[in-house]
Amino acid sequence: MGVSLSNWYDLEIAWSHHFYRERALVPALQALPTSVRLACHLTTNRRGELKDPTELPPAEHGPRRVQAVVALRLLEVIRDRDLPGEILEDEDPSRTIPRRFGLSDVVERQIRTHKADARKGVRLSDVEVSDLFRFVIRRPDGDQVFEQVGRLLAASETPKRWGRILPKRAQFAIARSATRRRLKRLFGRAIGGFARGPFVIEGRALFFIQADPGGDACHLLSGFCSEVIEQTLGGTVRVAHAQCQSRGDALCRWEAEVIQVSPQLAVPPPSHPPTAEDPAMDQPEIST
Repeated sequence: MGVSLSNWYDLEIAWSHHFYRERALVPALQALPTSVRLACHLTTNRRGELKDPTELPPAEHGPRRVQAVVALRLLEVIRDRDLPGEILEDEDPSRTIPRRFGLSDVVERQIRTHKADARKGVRLSDVEVSDLFRFVIRRPDGDQVFEQVGRLLAASETPKRWGRILPKRAQFAIARSATRRRLKRLFGRAIGGFARGPFVIEGRALFFIQADPGGDACHLLSGFCSEVIEQTLGGTVRVAHAQCQSRGDALCRWEAEVIQVSPQLAVPPPSHPPTAEDPAMDQPEIST
């Protein structure tokens, strides 16, 4: 896909009105780049008639390294967040709330497409994924969308709970290894590297900052790491994006902090106060 979903959506709205089909959309399509017309599956012949552009060559977007599940989770989160809090039994949100992009037919079709691609193991180019990222950046909740996507991508694997019985240092080592392995599998490359500390990731010119110079996309890695660490250690974890190249720092840096330990790992308080039968009560007093 060589066009952002925002442009795609604008053309879908124009195509849905009969007036634009013949008097406005045809001239507009003739003026659009080939990649845009390919993405909309519409073009015109010499007489100005609409036709399927099957004979047009596909656009080149570089190597295809990113798993399609990244785009799938991104679109699913957009759709779910755009759903209203309450829907009537016979209500169709795509018609009653047409201005919410996540409820449009365009997003729903792309979700079905990427779902099939994910099952087949299809990978996408950086350009295709960056187009989706740039669309999320326009949203006021863009950072929350990216963080939720990161958590969903990390939650796709079954956590290895047996690691919770290990010492804390070994648990963080397992979390670092799992994070490195899963990120490379998802994005087809290494994403940063680990610095000194229990869980600290650093990197320059990473895929996220290239796709979004503003830095919102970096929250995807924050959510991803939080989910992996919580799966491994239990409890609640906060991964702070302490430094970011979008803020003028020399590199991007993420630092993990355990906020709440899992109840299963915490030392339980005594169920009753010490009594005369307790060993501690048998100790003689020390006189001063």
